[in-house]
Amino acid sequence: MNVVLNVPSVSRLTDADMQAVPAALARAAQSARELAARTGTPLVVARNGKLIEAVVQFDELNLGNGVSLGH
Repeated sequence: MNVVLNVPSVSRLTDADMQAVPAALARAAQSARELAARTGTPLVVARNGKLIEAVVQFDELNLGNGVSLGH
């Protein structure tokens, strides 16, 4: 299962620091997926309104975005 990020490209807030927030959140999420894959730690994600533990597996084609559901 691939992870799809729904990150807005530009913040609607006028503060210059807040303009950088969407990109920073996307980088943080990617970093969390990579760390989870390296350490074999399940990643807690929301799916259909429920929190689940997902096992992240590196997939060379999508650079670590592959996520399979855990137990």
